[in-house]
Amino acid sequence: MQYRGKRIRYALIVLEMINRKPAEILMTEYSYLTFDSKGRLDAGEREEATRLAMDTLEPIWPGKRSEQIIDAEHKFAKKRFDDRYIWKPSPEIETAIQKAIFG
Repeated sequence: MQYRGKRIRYALIVLEMINRKPAEILMTEYSYLTFDSKGRLDAGEREEATRLAMDTLEPIWPGKRSEQIIDAEHKFAKKRFDDRYIWKPSPEIETAIQKAIFG
């Protein structure tokens, strides 16, 4: 219940482990989790994020496309997705994450 109605940032870090010790950061993802009034993940918000993420895919057109028309809708969707669902860590936060992982 402590997160009800809130939007929080999270960092997802994927590591390569060698002998149960972190060796390398393979991937990082910085995004948000939105909670509903009951403190559960907001299903509507996740559905909207998924819909917008699908809009970021570049269209595949069969046959020859006109060189005079540039379809940039997916690029605008990517900008909207990044603005709404991605956050960028400060250098201090990145350092703290690395220190927590590698000591």
